[in-house]
Amino acid sequence: MRIRATVAAVSGALALSAFAMPAAQAAGGSSYTPADLAKFASVAQHAASGRSAYTASTAADTGTPYTLDLSFSSVKINKGKPIAAGIGGHVSVPVTFSVKHAADVNIHADDFILAVDLYRGSYDDPTGILLGNDLPTCTDTSTTTADCKGTIDIYPGEELSNADATTWTVEGGALALNGQDPTDPNIDLSKIGFVDYPSLTTVKLQRVSRLTVNATPEPVKKGRTITVTGKLTRANWDTSTYSGYANQSVKLQFRKKGSSTYTTLKTVKTSSTGTLKTTTKATVDGYYRYSFAGTSTTPAVSATGDYVDVK
Repeated sequence: MRIRATVAAVSGALALSAFAMPAAQAAGGSSYTPADLAKFASVAQHAASGRSAYTASTAADTGTPYTLDLSFSSVKINKGKPIAAGIGGHVSVPVTFSVKHAADVNIHADDFILAVDLYRGSYDDPTGILLGNDLPTCTDTSTTTADCKGTIDIYPGEELSNADATTWTVEGGALALNGQDPTDPNIDLSKIGFVDYPSLTTVKLQRVSRLTVNATPEPVKKGRTITVTGKLTRANWDTSTYSGYANQSVKLQFRKKGSSTYTTLKTVKTSSTGTLKTTTKATVDGYYRYSFAGTSTTPAVSATGDYVDVK
């Protein structure tokens, strides 16, 4: 079950991570509901920072969560590369990191929550949050260290707009319930461990690009002019289509038959609709392609070479 929602009283990605988890995942098979965990995460986060998250609903809560002795290192999203998403389907982004914790912190406890998420905008009021379907799994490397892996699960057709093609911040956090019941109105927050790292690293989210090429005529006499057309498009998350990418520099390249290396013949600009058109002289058999170097919001892409037989 995936729950994608905004909770007015919840700030930061960690609380939403708890909210997004099925009960069995978020609390190791406990009976807590996602809403229960969302409430707890929010209360812990706000109490730890001295802010008030709730009024009457938490009036009986006492204490302040202690700072959990746990830290993150070696955080990598998508193996350190930008994330590229198309217009639909499911993009499962690998996440790896290490944690170091005090000897009395049991990261494998049923009521221990560890999460790494992405957000953009401000930490207190993010404009976008991307979560994993499941909590990370960790393998101990010593009594106080562990290597962990998980995913960020993106559904472009449901949760992305073109404005999301930007740099996202990676947040990590952990909650140790230590046997406390987050549904108890008299919960003693001082027995709860909490730590949050708002900015572990960053990662770019990009709109998948596509590039075509067609060289004509085929075959052609040596020395004659051929016309090379194509089109550069990229995912448009606002319309769920692939739209032309206008006014972009694209290289026309050629690879001689029998060679594995492309050389650049010229640079061509895309039209207002992303189309490409240019001419060149045919001298030997080989493959023509367009190649786009990419931008901060759009990954590089090269068309599959189009073979031209020169007579």
